[in-house]
Amino acid sequence: MLAIVPGRVSTETDARFSFDVQGSIRKAQRLVKLYEEHGISRERVLIKIASTWEGIMAVEQLQREGIKCNMTLLFSLPQAVRAAEAKVQLISPFVGRIYDWFKGAKKRDYSGAEDPGVQSVQEIYTYYKHFDYETEVMGASFRNTGQILELAGCDLLTISPELMKQLVESYEPVERKPTPERARSADVKRLELDEKKFRYLLNEDAMATEKTAEGIRKFTADIAKLEKFIASKIN
Repeated sequence: MLAIVPGRVSTETDARFSFDVQGSIRKAQRLVKLYEEHGISRERVLIKIASTWEGIMAVEQLQREGIKCNMTLLFSLPQAVRAAEAKVQLISPFVGRIYDWFKGAKKRDYSGAEDPGVQSVQEIYTYYKHFDYETEVMGASFRNTGQILELAGCDLLTISPELMKQLVESYEPVERKPTPERARSADVKRLELDEKKFRYLLNEDAMATEKTAEGIRKFTADIAKLEKFIASKIN
C-alpha cells in the first residue's frame, strides 16, 4: 500500500493489548522496525491504538520515540482531550458508529447538524483549535455524504470510495463548517483529567463505553480469525 499511497498508512496493533501499556508499546515498536527493515520510514506510518487509558499511556511514550500514532475507537471528548495531552499525531473519531448508536437507542434518524456523530467531531475540533493542540482530527466511518459536508473543513476526513463517488457526482455547494477562527472565539471550558476523572467520565457516557468495548471485541475477533487463517496456510 505504501507503494501506491503517497502519504501515510495506518497499521493496527493487536487489540488484545488495549489494556496493556507495555504490550502495546512493544507491538508498535516491532511493527515500525519491520517497516524500516523494508526501507519504509517511520514518518510514513501511523500506528493505530485503541483510545483506552492504557492505550493513550502507550501512545505518549511512542510519540516521544518518534513513532506517530492514530488513536482509534474514539467516541468522546475525554478520550480526545487525553489523546491531545499525550501529543498523539492523529485521532480518528467514528462519526458513523456514534450515529448508529444514537439511531438505535433513540429510535429515530438524524441528519445534518443534529447528527450526534457530527456534533461529537465538531466538539473535539473546536476544543483542539481553541486550546491550540497540534493533534490532527480525522473524521472517519461516515454513513452518508451529509455527515461529510457538515464536517468539511476538518483537518482530515477518510471517505469510502462509494461516498467519494456520490460527492463527485453531486452539484451541492460545499461550505466550510469547522474553522479555527470559530473555534478560537467559542466559549470552551478546559477539561482537567487524571486517570480517575477519565475513567469516570467515560463510564458516564454509555455510547462511548459501549462502542469502545464493542470495537475492541470485534478487532480482537478479527485478529484471531486472521491468525487461524495464516496457521492453516503454514500447516
